[in-house]
Amino acid sequence: MTKKRSTTARKPRTDALRNRERILEVAKAAFTRQGANASLEEIAKMAGVGIGTLYRHFPTRDVLIEGVYRNEVEKLAAAARRFAEKMTPLEALRAWMLLLVDYIAAKHIIAPALNTIAGGPSRLHEGSRTMIQGAIDGLVKRAKRSGDLRRDLDAFDLLRALIGVSHVGSSADWPQSARRLVDILIAGSRPLK
Repeated sequence: MTKKRSTTARKPRTDALRNRERILEVAKAAFTRQGANASLEEIAKMAGVGIGTLYRHFPTRDVLIEGVYRNEVEKLAAAARRFAEKMTPLEALRAWMLLLVDYIAAKHIIAPALNTIAGGPSRLHEGSRTMIQGAIDGLVKRAKRSGDLRRDLDAFDLLRALIGVSHVGSSADWPQSARRLVDILIAGSRPLK
């Protein structure tokens, strides 16, 4: 008599999830420093796992690069929810916008690695755009309801401004400028008196 296999997927073990997260964090740092050709063996070693564990989670370099990118987008979206639960509407929006600046900076650094993936980065950006737009939309709507932001503000205007400043120049100090811009944008988005 043979045992019947369950058709439901098994939930990953806690240690497997921890290993996956550690690999993603180390890989992000490695791709940021060394580009798409960072040593996978070195990434595994720095993450405290064997190369087999890395390949079990990420069978190819492209899958690992995609994983790093998606993980950053998911953390950005989750931060919006976390900030909304713990902060006033305006504080939550400001904190999230500052985090977005850091995300954009990391994305610029990892962009060459993203470009090595078959199909290019545009395939990855499809889902991330929706998550990022949803996160800022929720924060802006909450701040409008509280009366902290003017009613005619479109959340996309804030996104456009921050993304735009990251493309204005290639100088290394653009993130500092973008952080200052967050406060300027929020001040300019307050209701007119």
